Amino acid sequence: MNIKKKPSTKFYIIAVLALIWNLMGVGAYLVQAFMTDEMIATFPEEQQAEFLVEHPAWYTALFALAVFGGALACILLLARKKLAYYLFIVSGVCAIAQQGYLLATVDLSSVVMPIMIIIFCIFLIWYSKRSITEGLLN
Repeated sequence: MNIKKKPSTKFYIIAVLALIWNLMGVGAYLVQAFMTDEMIATFPEEQQAEFLVEHPAWYTALFALAVFGGALACILLLARKKLAYYLFIVSGVCAIAQQGYLLATVDLSSVVMPIMIIIFCIFLIWYSKRSITEGLLN
């Protein structure tokens, strides 16, 4: 028996903020994918080094799956669909593997963002599972 409860305002705030977060990730992916050498040359040297690092193809694939899967999961969360949980798992696993690779192999100026991404992914997996348990997603 599927009981549909009405979500609270907090549910929608979390879902919209998560969507904005993931759309920023989509934007970051698109910038990285379509950045030209001329565009990179206009950045300060520290930023140029970050864009000139060549990552393996699987890393780029994980990045794409993480951000596009996360954005779609957020849309499904807003639509109150259970499939959001499973997409958050896929997105989270991809993002955690991607960020783990960065932390292990690239000399980052700050580890705050990779750790924040991992925490946010885990939170969205937990929150979507909790929303299923509470009967908010069907």
